[in-house]
Amino acid sequence: MTFSNRHITRTLIVLACILPPVILFLLSLSRNWIFPSLLPQYFTVTAWIELFNENNGISESLVLTLIISLSVATLATTAGFFSSKLIAYHKYRKQLLLLAYLPFVLSPVILAVCLKFYFIKIGLAGKVLGVVLATLIIAFPYSVIFFIGFWNRQIAQYEMLVNTLGGTAAQAFRKVILPIARPMLLVCFFQCFLIAWFEYGLTSIIGYGKVQTLTVKVYQFLTEANLFYAALACCLLIIPPILLLWINKRIIFRQSK
Repeated sequence: MTFSNRHITRTLIVLACILPPVILFLLSLSRNWIFPSLLPQYFTVTAWIELFNENNGISESLVLTLIISLSVATLATTAGFFSSKLIAYHKYRKQLLLLAYLPFVLSPVILAVCLKFYFIKIGLAGKVLGVVLATLIIAFPYSVIFFIGFWNRQIAQYEMLVNTLGGTAAQAFRKVILPIARPMLLVCFFQCFLIAWFEYGLTSIIGYGKVQTLTVKVYQFLTEANLFYAALACCLLIIPPILLLWINKRIIFRQSK
């Protein structure tokens, strides 16, 4: 059997995507991996059994990260959807849209350092609400940029048609706009969730190390040379995005049929 270059390339891509999660999972099950051994001395599920142990704090970090990410994704998607409509039909659309790109000029760490003083002044540094608001500074503009192309002339004509037929603005939104925008809303929610889920720079600086999300826990375990707990936290970081991607794919494919 001969393999073409396309099959070889496809196999290499699949291996490159699968190997990192597999290695992390094996690390989370490992103990006493001492150089120069190629494999750990033995495997155990102790780390996964102790997942809900209060001493390591991983379960608390998982719940906290889920709360922050879901809050940011919901707020950013909702606010960005309605704000993008105002910007799309505004006479200063280009200028307002330019402002939405400003948070992406700086890296999240530099942005967090610039905002740190103001969060301290308003008493939100080191608090979950402060981390949510700081992450929204990135997620909300992304949502606006994502939805700005949705509000085109065709959508405006749909709204005018509903008004011409005697429908209200609420009916036009509920019966026409929302069904059309549902796939984009799901994709934007998923993307904003990922922004908040993997955010480290803003969380570590605005959170002052008191808001122990999973990303903060990973770096904490790495600095403590606790490779196996770091791998466990990384596995927990990977699982929810994979599930969301699968759900998002199923929903979009179902609606496209």
